[in-house]
Amino acid sequence: MAENRSTWAVGYTYFAAIMMVFLGAFHALAGLTGIIRDEAFVVTKDYIVQLDTTQWGWIHLIVGLIVLFAGFSLLSGAVWARTVGVIMAIISGIVAFVWIPVYPVWGILLVVIAVGVVWALTAHGRDVVE
Repeated sequence: MAENRSTWAVGYTYFAAIMMVFLGAFHALAGLTGIIRDEAFVVTKDYIVQLDTTQWGWIHLIVGLIVLFAGFSLLSGAVWARTVGVIMAIISGIVAFVWIPVYPVWGILLVVIAVGVVWALTAHGRDVVE
């Protein structure tokens, strides 16, 4: 069935996989920053979710590592990674959205990447090269 695959769809799937790797790396970097230097983040008093920056760091690190692993698995052609990628990109987008008051630009960038990943995997993920 390889002759029915769209090269654009396969390209979008690879784009999503690479963005998942970047998204996971960004979350892991933010998580390590929150764990190692908790004074690196500015926390506002009117924050919707009251967590310590170390707790945010662990959340980002765990989400980031799962997304990073799913991105590399999607690049290798694992079909299960598409489902995990969509679920983790949605979770990643939610975590980044709640994190916007701490780092607005970084949070918005992560939300945009997560939305792009969800779109690419749901619209074109079935054309993953095996």
